[in-house]
Amino acid sequence: MLTTASVPDRDKVAYWNDAVSRTLVPMTVAPRGDGPFDGRIATDRLGYLQVSTMEADAERVSRTPALIARSSEALVAVGVQISGTAIFIQDGRRAEVGEGDLVVYDTTRPYSFDYPQRFATHVFQLPRRALGVPDSDIRQVTGNAIGTGDGFGAVLLPFLATLASSVDGYPPAVANRLAGNVVDLFATLITERAHPGGTVADTARSHLLLRVRDHINRNLGDPDLSPESIARTHRISVRYLHRLFEGEGITVGQFIRQRRLEECGRELASRGRTAPTVSAVAQRWGFVNPAHFSRAFRATYGVSPREWRNLRTAQDDARRSAAVTSAPGTIPKAAADVHGADRPAADLSPSGG
Repeated sequence: MLTTASVPDRDKVAYWNDAVSRTLVPMTVAPRGDGPFDGRIATDRLGYLQVSTMEADAERVSRTPALIARSSEALVAVGVQISGTAIFIQDGRRAEVGEGDLVVYDTTRPYSFDYPQRFATHVFQLPRRALGVPDSDIRQVTGNAIGTGDGFGAVLLPFLATLASSVDGYPPAVANRLAGNVVDLFATLITERAHPGGTVADTARSHLLLRVRDHINRNLGDPDLSPESIARTHRISVRYLHRLFEGEGITVGQFIRQRRLEECGRELASRGRTAPTVSAVAQRWGFVNPAHFSRAFRATYGVSPREWRNLRTAQDDARRSAAVTSAPGTIPKAAADVHGADRPAADLSPSGG
């Protein structure tokens, strides 16, 4: 939990800008009122899904191209408006967001939220590539408010609200499985909104692709995970499995390696009482050969796994020291580290946005 409660009034806005940018993605926050600003944000993780709940006074939030350039990973976010209203703009579309509405947005393109009064919202963030839907579909859905009065939204909202309030109560195995199910629901929502008149065959293919991606994400630690084993599990041919991925811009094998490297990078960058060895992390995520893992990691991130860990640790220490210096006694250690597991370091990741 990060809060402005004990921060001096003159420092509240700067503190809040830093807290929101570190917890979610870099952005600019401008209060709409003249009095002392009040805000709090709590964050937890559910597998590779980050779940945050934010409550704050009236403000305008902007994500600009300059700020996008500072981000390390392409993320998609789903916001659930708990209270208050907002005007959301992305991709040239303007949406009026009311209580209970959902919005989907892509952090690699500029957007803004304008909250005219105090508000509360849940924010679900996940790697864009984990969705398994084309970028063109995501673009069709952004900049729109998705009502929850009926249809798929009516089922999704209570589930997300319950999940956000209990995200820290699940053991890792259950959390990973739940994360996969949530991603499936988000992908289904985007697909149905982008293709309201889609054929039964298109819908079936999309759902099968989602199940395949979920299976891969849940079995990354299995060294025997392969196109053949995946096809056998889903009772399809290897040829058809490759056809499913033709429109994704990545092969099955590349997707498996990419996801394994992402999880290794995330774990190596996380802070804990005892840091596992690089080889232990590699084996946990399905890499059998340490030398092969090191080569693949360096080719993707530009540094060795050990250098990645050392650089991220140094960055976290510097940021934590700066935060404590700017607002003494206001950031508990757990809160200062809240961003440690959310994504690779901003200046190291090969992906844009």
